[in-house]
Amino acid sequence: QVQLVESGGGLVQAGGSLRLSCAASGRTFSNFAMGWFRQAPGKEREFAAAISRSGGNTYYVDSLKGRFTISRDNAKNTVYLQMNRLKPEDTAVYYCAASLRSSLSYVYLREYDYDLWGQGTQVTVSS
Repeated sequence: QVQLVESGGGLVQAGGSLRLSCAASGRTFSNFAMGWFRQAPGKEREFAAAISRSGGNTYYVDSLKGRFTISRDNAKNTVYLQMNRLKPEDTAVYYCAASLRSSLSYVYLREYDYDLWGQGTQVTVSS
């Protein structure tokens, strides 16, 4: 049974930083392309960032480019989301997700591309 467990969320002031972690267990982590999604209060869940199985390719929603960085450490079975210069509009529950699609280099942007989801971690940015 594969599990994804997020951590690192919390309350931070605008302009601050947080690093989210998502640890995977149960299967070979390098078999998964990974993504981060987020759901703000009263809104639908949306794509935030993705990284390929190899880690060589990444993709971000436009609003996060230059502020957020997704990375992975396959030896630690963990994907990270470094969030800098946080804004109140970044307040959301952040979910990591794993895709079993076979490509080593593709990144996946849609929820239906992902097979496994974590429980989410709350990020609150105060103004």
